[in-house]
Amino acid sequence: MSAPDLASSRELTALLSSASVEVSSSGRQLPELRDYFRPGTDVTITFLPGDNYRHNIDTAAALRRAGYHPVPHIAAREMVSREALDDFLARLRGEADVTRIVLVAGDVVAAKGPFKSSLDIGASGLIEAHGFARLSVAGHPEGHPYLKPENTFAVLAAWRHWGLQTKIRVDVVTQFCFESAPILQWIVELHARGITLPVIVGLAGPASPATLTKFALRCGIGNSMRALRGQIGRFGRLLTDTGPDEIMHGLLSVPQAATAPIAGFHLFPFGGLRKAAEWARGFPQETLRQMANAATCASPQNP
Repeated sequence: MSAPDLASSRELTALLSSASVEVSSSGRQLPELRDYFRPGTDVTITFLPGDNYRHNIDTAAALRRAGYHPVPHIAAREMVSREALDDFLARLRGEADVTRIVLVAGDVVAAKGPFKSSLDIGASGLIEAHGFARLSVAGHPEGHPYLKPENTFAVLAAWRHWGLQTKIRVDVVTQFCFESAPILQWIVELHARGITLPVIVGLAGPASPATLTKFALRCGIGNSMRALRGQIGRFGRLLTDTGPDEIMHGLLSVPQAATAPIAGFHLFPFGGLRKAAEWARGFPQETLRQMANAATCASPQNP
């Protein structure tokens, strides 16, 4: 398998400059966000169990006033009624000019209202009724603890059909992994099934191995945990922050066709917004410099 050229690598790493980033619904991270992420960035807003959607609206409005593009999560199982969902969506559009949302089932087993899944929200007709232009749904390269692999692909196929029917752009934001192989294999499987949706790769920003392990266990990350354990073994527990460098190097090491469905990146700032922003700025510069130097050394003029 041949390595990609410098131009294709530059295209992929350039996507980091427009990576989205995640904040909580409390809004407390807004001052730090202003310090490290430029206005115009897509900023997703989590919806954790027990969150009040009115806080998400307030945070979305504050982000819009600060010049960011708010992208709230809608957790289907947290919606207590159709009326609550209708109010949530209407106010996101009216008070924060939200045009893109991220739809998830929610991290609770039992639904609090009539919506048991993200597809139930899609079937409500409320997303298109309120004029949203773009919808992101979750992808799980290492599987999902509550869904069989066949069902996860069936859900994504249904979303592709929904997007074609409603004329709303649908893309997939992946859960983070600790190595590139599951992501690349999942993209191959996605397209083998005819699910031609743009893919936004989730990246765990730099954090201590202990922090990353905690979030990985909470989010059901599977096989690629071995990659994290390997890094702990090499560098020593808690001695250094671990960033997604190895994942990016893995994506850059394959032909461009393998990563063509990747339309962007999303940063999970487990170690804080500053570390995530500094990594997203520094990685492309350092990597492209190293690749350019390697290409120079491999030139016939430099035997």
